[in-house]
Amino acid sequence: MNKISLAIHGGAGTIVRNKLNADLEKLYREGLQRALDKGYSVLEKKGAALEAVKIAVMELEDNELFNAGKGSVFTNRGTHEMDASIMEGKELRAGAVGAVRNIRNPIALAEKIMLQSGHVFLGGEGAIEFAKQAGIELVEDAYFFSQFRFDQWKAVRDSDEFRLDHDIHLQDKKFGTVGAVAYDFEGNLAAATSTGGMTNKKFGRMGDTPVIGSGTYANNKTCAISCTGNGEIFLRTVAAYDVSALMEYKGYSLHHAMEEVVMKKLLPMEGDGGMIGIDAQGNIAMLFNSSGMYRGAKSSDGRNEVAIYKE
Repeated sequence: MNKISLAIHGGAGTIVRNKLNADLEKLYREGLQRALDKGYSVLEKKGAALEAVKIAVMELEDNELFNAGKGSVFTNRGTHEMDASIMEGKELRAGAVGAVRNIRNPIALAEKIMLQSGHVFLGGEGAIEFAKQAGIELVEDAYFFSQFRFDQWKAVRDSDEFRLDHDIHLQDKKFGTVGAVAYDFEGNLAAATSTGGMTNKKFGRMGDTPVIGSGTYANNKTCAISCTGNGEIFLRTVAAYDVSALMEYKGYSLHHAMEEVVMKKLLPMEGDGGMIGIDAQGNIAMLFNSSGMYRGAKSSDGRNEVAIYKE
């Protein structure tokens, strides 16, 4: 039997045991496992890696614990602007969307952009117009409201401060992005990433998540990568593609390439966060330079795990 594998993440950052109570930790672990199981079930039925990463990310977007889709944070105007991207490694097709509102599952829109628009990256009102034409589900603003996110925003909304975290406590920075990478029966790779961005963000700010090569990348020759972290630094370093380039041009293994980028390139620039990856043989790596990353991995060799802290 050909190998199949899937990895997911739900954000990285300062995630410490004494700040996450047992009930909340249980909910996070259950949410990660559901997303892992749903994505992996696609692969088990000999479905495509592209479909698997979309399904896994949609499950995370529908879970308000994670800063994507339903759980997206508030902008400085009290709205929700979301970004997402998706890429498949066989033909290097990609789709991305930035700064959109009222889209229940931005990753589904990113896939439609890839498959039907003739473009790679759409944003703002044009993306909404395309979404309506493509039959993507739109929801009212109230769908995205949660008291937890509102309280985060309320703490900073009257200032010029923006926050890169899930928590209202600055010492508990959590970079709230979700993502998935997959390797299917045909040996194809795919990656997907989605986010609500940063609390109190202004000016239609977008980070690395919707930018192909920075937050998301897939190439059957090398790897599939989904990133989570300080978006501005991941953008400037083209972090996801950098892993692929090290593998393609220097012959690095997936883990070696990810370590080079996450630990040696991003960290000195205060690029806190991490990434998940799968290589062209279906091997999984999950690496982060912060104290934790919500993550999970499942493969046909018997691996099935979810984790939060540094183990």
